Amino acid sequence: MFTGIIEGLGSISGIAASGAGRRLAVESDYLLEQTRIGDSISVSGACLTVVKLDPKRFEVDVSPETIERTTFVSTRIGDRVNLERAMRLSDRIDGHLVSGHIDGIGMLRHRENAANAVNVTIGVSAALTRYMIAKGSVAVDGISLTINSVEKEAFTVSIIPHTAKITTIGIKRIGDAVNIETDMIGKYVERFLGGKTSLQNANAPETSGIDMDFLAKTGFI
Repeated sequence: MFTGIIEGLGSISGIAASGAGRRLAVESDYLLEQTRIGDSISVSGACLTVVKLDPKRFEVDVSPETIERTTFVSTRIGDRVNLERAMRLSDRIDGHLVSGHIDGIGMLRHRENAANAVNVTIGVSAALTRYMIAKGSVAVDGISLTINSVEKEAFTVSIIPHTAKITTIGIKRIGDAVNIETDMIGKYVERFLGGKTSLQNANAPETSGIDMDFLAKTGFI
């Protein structure tokens, strides 16, 4: 579990085939103190397990499913990535709860200066925006951001100078792809309210007994 508050940047320094998947080497810009083999690290939003480790370099195995769902499908050596190690239960959650399980890919559509910030519009499928609300949270390449507005197939976030400086969002260009993880709370609520299928549960049986009538009768709404 992560918070979406990026610790620092790194660069993809190696890409090797690993069966139907890949092994990625990442060169970190900072020392990976107290990190061990087997630990989880969010690499541009994707939760990956460290399998080899040096003081500022680590390797991870990426499964075929993760490659298909994320921007790792087109990753190249030299690409910059956001890094965050797993949160401790004693930490402050300055962002929001981020699982590191990517829901899909978005594309940067528009950038517009707004005072000291930059408003960034990202195009996504309607299957993702259904889990977004204005002033809700979204993880973009692992960065916890607040949603300004939502359309059917796009959403807009405001990037402050600090975030632009310490993450890859500051160097993304129009047309660049980004990893998107929607707020997990919305998926659970949808699933509980009438057994609707979510992104990860398309084949699950609809067995929930909780609906709007139940919530009204029990005094929740």
